[in-house]
This record gives sequence, structure tokens and C-alpha cells, in this order.
Amino acid sequence: MDPRFTEILTSLLKFLGDGAITPQSSLRDLGLDSMLAVELLFAIEDEFAIALPEEAINDTTFATAGSLWAAISSAVEAQHGTAARP
Repeated sequence: MDPRFTEILTSLLKFLGDGAITPQSSLRDLGLDSMLAVELLFAIEDEFAIALPEEAINDTTFATAGSLWAAISSAVEAQHGTAARP
């Protein structure tokens, strides 16, 4: 996962504390609610200059850091022709 992505998550997840974000981290367990999900979506789209496809904006995508990162990486590749940094 890209450091920019984990930085965005760290700034928004109120229950993260001093913990580390891993691909398996449950975003809901770390405090992501529907309002924060919208804020997170805007921050991701701004930072990575992408628009997540509508079909990717769902509970499954936003379940874990890894599932969200997979959607971001896919959108970056589709929209910019290059893979996002791991």
C-alpha cells in the first residue's frame, strides 16, 4: 500500500490509535462510518487524481484497507495507464 494512502487513513480513523494499518485492517472497526467514508473517498480521489468507479463504491470495497487499496490501484491503472505504487 502506498504511504499516501496509509497517511489518509491514519488521519481519518479515530480508533486506530498507535496501531499500524495492514491490508487486513477492518476500516469499520477502526471507526470508518458513512460520513467518514465520503470524506475518505474525496481525499483518495484528490490525492490519486482518480474517480473510483461507481461499482467500486460499496461496503465490500471499504471493508478493509487492502480491499480499498486494490480498488484504488485498479482505478489508477485504468485512468492513468500505470500501476499505483505498492
